[in-house]
Amino acid sequence: MDSNQEIPEGTMQNILEQESLKWVFVGGKGGVGKTTCSSILSILLSRVRSSVLIISTDPAHNLSDAFQQKFTKNPTLVNGFTNLYAMEVDPTVENEDTAISDGMDGFLSDLANAIPGIDEAMSFAEMLKLVQTMDYSVIVFDTAPTGHTLRLLQFPSTLEKGLAKMMSLKSKFGGLINQMTRLFGVGDEFAEDAILGKLEGMKDVIEQVNKQFKDPDLTTFVCVCIPEFLSLYETERLVQELTKFEIDTHNIIINQVLLDEEAVESKLLKARMRMQQKYLDQFYMLYDDFHITKLPLLPQEVCGVEALRSFSCHFLSPYQPSLVRGSVEELQQRISALKELLKDAETELEKLRKGKQKLAAFPGQYPESE
Repeated sequence: MDSNQEIPEGTMQNILEQESLKWVFVGGKGGVGKTTCSSILSILLSRVRSSVLIISTDPAHNLSDAFQQKFTKNPTLVNGFTNLYAMEVDPTVENEDTAISDGMDGFLSDLANAIPGIDEAMSFAEMLKLVQTMDYSVIVFDTAPTGHTLRLLQFPSTLEKGLAKMMSLKSKFGGLINQMTRLFGVGDEFAEDAILGKLEGMKDVIEQVNKQFKDPDLTTFVCVCIPEFLSLYETERLVQELTKFEIDTHNIIINQVLLDEEAVESKLLKARMRMQQKYLDQFYMLYDDFHITKLPLLPQEVCGVEALRSFSCHFLSPYQPSLVRGSVEELQQRISALKELLKDAETELEKLRKGKQKLAAFPGQYPESE
């Protein structure tokens, strides 16, 4: 992508313009609309790419609900498209042979429990192996809430620990694992060398993909949030962790924004808009070098291909407020809003002062605040 090219602010156009992108992650706090955003992003990418795959790695899948079509662990063509596919992957390893856990007294299960995240890492590696054999122009990940996403980024080191653990067991117990597998009549695929080989193969895949994840030309992470304190906190935590893992992120989608102030008559909604504006200002201050896309709060859910397509216009056209940003009128409006916030803060401060005076005047009569 030409770095000198003018990209409209406040839109997702920069993602569509970056033709080299191979992996696009969409993540954030639970309940902020990640699935809707990743679904719409995949629809927009399908307009400019030869083939797009969207994968849900959230244990509580919403992809089928968003498109109103049933998806499985195999890629399925989305209705109404010729180049958009979807799949839902459970980040757990299925133990198909119950005899192993019964016969070997849960040895493999205990091993997995001894290495936190190894089951998810192995599952993710298997999924990446599958994906790499397919010829998709770009892959969009609808990720689980922030904690799960951060574990996903740690999978290369998790598999490395798993491999080290297996090697230490091999050096300690020699051929004991092989003897146990033969004793309990388990197939060769669960022998010591086979398990080590499987882990090695997965580690190679994850490390190879991890290099791509750290390449900003190939991978980017889109943070989705809402204009509230906890969501702002989670977004900052996510951005810090992504920076630590050297994964590119320069797009933030702020969802569920109350935009049209003139249409609001309710005092409650106006109060909520003032609260949202406070956090919006903080987002713009913290991420002044990011592309920030604001999406409006709708009275209904965005479900089904037509609804997703209709809502996609907000990803490409920045919200235009009634007043031009930077104009005298707009600045006056912001000063007025800040004065209101200052007035509210002074009222709260006065309440606190009076409360402290009461505590000082009548010690022991009021329980001390924690």
